[in-house]
Amino acid sequence: MPQVNSLIGLLDSRSFATIWYWLVLLGMWSATGRSVLGVPTEVLTRARLAQSHGQSDGTAVITLLDWLSLVLPRWRLGPREGVIFLGVTSFLLTSLGVFGFVFWLEMAQALFLLLLPFWLLFWLRVGLARRLVPLIEAAQDGRADLSQAAEQAARRMVWHRRWVTLLSMVAVAVTVLWGTLWTLMHPNGF
Repeated sequence: MPQVNSLIGLLDSRSFATIWYWLVLLGMWSATGRSVLGVPTEVLTRARLAQSHGQSDGTAVITLLDWLSLVLPRWRLGPREGVIFLGVTSFLLTSLGVFGFVFWLEMAQALFLLLLPFWLLFWLRVGLARRLVPLIEAAQDGRADLSQAAEQAARRMVWHRRWVTLLSMVAVAVTVLWGTLWTLMHPNGF
């Protein structure tokens, strides 16, 4: 077991050689794929099937719009909050990247490879929410047809889900390749 005398000692502990790191990686991506912005994929699938069968004002479409009206306010970032969040998280990720890939600390590399894709995913979600808010507000105010708003929202959410799937595959592949390479280069942990 590694000695932890300082922050650097903690960051230098083994990561890629433990099963827990890989379970956390796969568990996080598995949980991420079960919803889009907090809307379960089953709700999205039912709404798309209802629209394809001509039931554009059915219960499934209304359920999708209700879910979106509930979860979208959580994804709103004002300019000030967005800049602060971007600055703080960029600093932390850059610090992990420097500790990991300049000073060659394994834990920092593992955390960087785990957190960077989720940072990108967060900004993808904020962007999707920003595009969906006008659709939902127009449907709620009666300025747009419910079926058209739901169809556009579902289409954008499906594309978002495809991008998330691609991001997850690339993130896991890069992490596996780098973790394997690191373990082969450092069989004893240092």
